[in-house]
Amino acid sequence: MSFAAALVPAIDALLPQTQCTRCGYAGCAPYAAAIARGDADINRCPPGGPDTIARLAALTGRAVQPLDPSCGEHAPLRIAVIDAERCIGCTLCIAACPVDAIVGAAKRLHGVLSTLCSGCDLCVPPCPVDCIEMVTVERAWTVDDAIAARLRHERRNARVARAERIALRGQRRQADVHGGAGPDAGATNAAGATTTPADASAGACDARNGASAEAASARRAAVAAALERARARRHA
Repeated sequence: MSFAAALVPAIDALLPQTQCTRCGYAGCAPYAAAIARGDADINRCPPGGPDTIARLAALTGRAVQPLDPSCGEHAPLRIAVIDAERCIGCTLCIAACPVDAIVGAAKRLHGVLSTLCSGCDLCVPPCPVDCIEMVTVERAWTVDDAIAARLRHERRNARVARAERIALRGQRRQADVHGGAGPDAGATNAAGATTTPADASAGACDARNGASAEAASARRAAVAAALERARARRHA
């Protein structure tokens, strides 16, 4: 393992794990990796502010720098609050939350778990009815908060990756069923190939799973596009 790779966990441990992407990376871990490689400065984390910059400087041996204003300003913790009267249950904020701090279901009222919200602000841009407000709270974001947020973010990423694998597998199985790729003897399809009932049943099941996962993937794509527009407006 290279020195840079070995340094990544130590750098990541100093970051606040809000996963806000204001640094220009997809989360704290990618930012930590960029710092270790020398591709990013240590002053691009608004939630961490001057204290985090000082710790990163001590760890990496780099000079302390002021927070890069293009990334935003350091401010007290703010959490998301959903207006119950305006929420339409679209689930876009749930998909956008990087730390699984929002609960709800399609066409049902959503709610923010205030003790879990990292204040990343990523749920605000996708909301089509502007029913989410960021409210300043008196408590500080602690090391324990950061550790718990990292774990939730990692679990969320694993869940998203699994859904994408299911979608891909469903697409492939559906293509095999329609294309007649079944190797065992059975019914003959329009292409002249044979498929067994088991093949067809498994294909249909995977196709349904794939369709569901595709819908989730489409929602994530919509959220990603909205977040990219929000980041563009933030840095404009």
